[in-house]
Amino acid sequence: MFKSKRLLFKMRQLHQSKLVGGILYVLLGTVIFLALVGNVRPDELDVKLLSIAKKSIHSPVTIEDKVTTERRKREAAQTVEDQYTYRSEYKQNRSEIISSIFEAVKEVQDEDRLKEKLEQQPPAALPVQLDKLKEKLPADVLKSLSNEVLQQLLKASPDQLLVAKESTLTAVNNRMSTHIKIHEVNRAREQIADELRYANVNSGLKTAIIEIGQYAIVPNYVFDPAATEERRKVEMDAVEPAYILQGQILVKQGDTITREVYDQLKLVGLLDNGHAFQPFLGLMLLVGVLLFFLVRQFVIFFKNHREDKPYVMAYVLIVTVTIIVMKTLSLFQNVELTSIGYVMPVAMGTLLIKLMIGDRFVVPTSILFSVCGSIMFNEGITSTFNYAVGLYMLISSLSVSAFLTDKYRRSPILRAGLLVSLVNVLTVGAILLLRSGHTSWTEVGLHLLMAAASGIISSILTMGLLPYLEGGLGIVSTMRLTELASPNHPLLRKILLEAPGTYHHSIMVANLSEAACEAIGANGLLARVGAYYHDIGKTVRPQFFIENQMGQLNPHDQLTPEMSRDIILAHVTDGVKLLKEHRIPQEIVKIAAQHHGTTLLKYFYYKASKQDKEAYTEEMFRYPGPKADFKESAVVGIADSVEAAVRSMDAPTPEQIEQLVEGIIADRLQDGQFNECELTFKELQIVRKALCEALNGIFHSRITYPTLSKEKVK
Repeated sequence: MFKSKRLLFKMRQLHQSKLVGGILYVLLGTVIFLALVGNVRPDELDVKLLSIAKKSIHSPVTIEDKVTTERRKREAAQTVEDQYTYRSEYKQNRSEIISSIFEAVKEVQDEDRLKEKLEQQPPAALPVQLDKLKEKLPADVLKSLSNEVLQQLLKASPDQLLVAKESTLTAVNNRMSTHIKIHEVNRAREQIADELRYANVNSGLKTAIIEIGQYAIVPNYVFDPAATEERRKVEMDAVEPAYILQGQILVKQGDTITREVYDQLKLVGLLDNGHAFQPFLGLMLLVGVLLFFLVRQFVIFFKNHREDKPYVMAYVLIVTVTIIVMKTLSLFQNVELTSIGYVMPVAMGTLLIKLMIGDRFVVPTSILFSVCGSIMFNEGITSTFNYAVGLYMLISSLSVSAFLTDKYRRSPILRAGLLVSLVNVLTVGAILLLRSGHTSWTEVGLHLLMAAASGIISSILTMGLLPYLEGGLGIVSTMRLTELASPNHPLLRKILLEAPGTYHHSIMVANLSEAACEAIGANGLLARVGAYYHDIGKTVRPQFFIENQMGQLNPHDQLTPEMSRDIILAHVTDGVKLLKEHRIPQEIVKIAAQHHGTTLLKYFYYKASKQDKEAYTEEMFRYPGPKADFKESAVVGIADSVEAAVRSMDAPTPEQIEQLVEGIIADRLQDGQFNECELTFKELQIVRKALCEALNGIFHSRITYPTLSKEKVK
């Protein structure tokens, strides 16, 4: 135990270096990284195509299976039928062609009749008319219609030709008004032939118009490639992407690793060794982000606190211990007992940090523990993070701020642990209820028992570790200061019994110091406790100090100035020795050692100078120091001098008190007693004002009551 304390003390001596502070941050990041690296390292799979899976393999991530998605899109496109478009203009076109045929026939007949009438010549022979007709008809029509059809048209009378034309146009319009696909053309032509058989024309002409009608029938419901492609695109876009879900079983133990399975393993990164560094890089970035916010918190924190205190070392040590406990506990988890993270006393870390450093770091530390816990306790979880455990640890850590409100006694730590246990139980209960699926009562009871134990163990460990951390690091917690301020402490009882005047003086200095320190934002409780013990050395020879003489003869009247000097100066070193023997925190020891600094023992110096001015110098009658190197120590020194000076005055007025306080502060300032501490001129003025107000309250004027004469009662 003592070896560990000496080691902590040596480490504490190094904390003031900025370089060491940076090293501590790097050390903390390294500890966190090494604790988590094993939980983010990707599994090494030794699988080959068409081999047998030695174990069931789950997907570590959720990722789109693009190969499957494309296959499903192709299948959806193949189900789309060809798209057709009805071309209404085809009906008009075919009707115009039929009309042009009959018009050409009529023109040939009319020309022949006109020539017969004017030239009195016999009608032209049918072959001649046929030739004229062919000249008027397009090649496509001539190619599709036989000469016999054209001859039948030429032989028809005008009335028959008109009936044939109208019948053909009507039949063609009727058929072409319906959707006719390319494979339905023959059926449509048969239908138009059946319809034209009832035309009121002679048989020869009827045969001709049937052939013309069948010629006019063409497909009008044609394949539309653009519409077909558009429809296929719509169907492909409607296909939902195929995903490989996190935790999905890609292959079961004993199954063959097919090409499809092999491609899926490669897709999720289980076979891609080239990207194995990515989890480590991600972990480094995550740790870096967490450290960045912690460093920023310390930068803000040190604006109002002493940088020479080993707060960073304390923080790193507490977090490291918590992480080590967390990592050790995580080694016992298995698939059947993934809930072991609930028993982790994570609140221990935030309890210690709140007590030793302050509330500012509870939230960022809770987040840090939550992230670390969710990664460490991920056994049986396909994700890198176990969000249930992470949420549980976050709430458990944060609950410390709500329940540990009294930092002045140790008993509230146990009470806070019990309340944290209650919150843990409620949190785990909520997590179990939010889960889908049935949980056995045995498992529920085990989870709740672990959660309850976590808070209690946290408070017990906190009370056990706190004294060692305070002693080793020299950071005095509020709780420790409160214990030292108890009148039942052996040293305070020693002052009270052996040097009651010094005890009263110390109480007065404590009141003044606390008020002044709180006015400038320093630690008022530390100043108060330091003032209680600052003159403990006077208990060695209490009768040599005027406040303890109680009207007795002053022994210094019988001593030489050198002997008186040695006795008075010795109370500082004697006090430091006593405090160290009783293992009083270093902060209190420093206040006792520094409260006089290197000031001059003026009374005995002047007394010695009267005897032989040449033989004595100021350096011979100065306190050995050291000078005050922090605000609380400097304020206690001022309050000590002020209280003693004001007490020696007879009915001091506020103006006299103010002049006295200002003179003492100015004297110490000119003597260089504040050169090694961070007190500013502005703060010295605030201290002066606070001391004057406190002293005026103590030494206020009182009414002199008249003495009543006693009269005999008759």
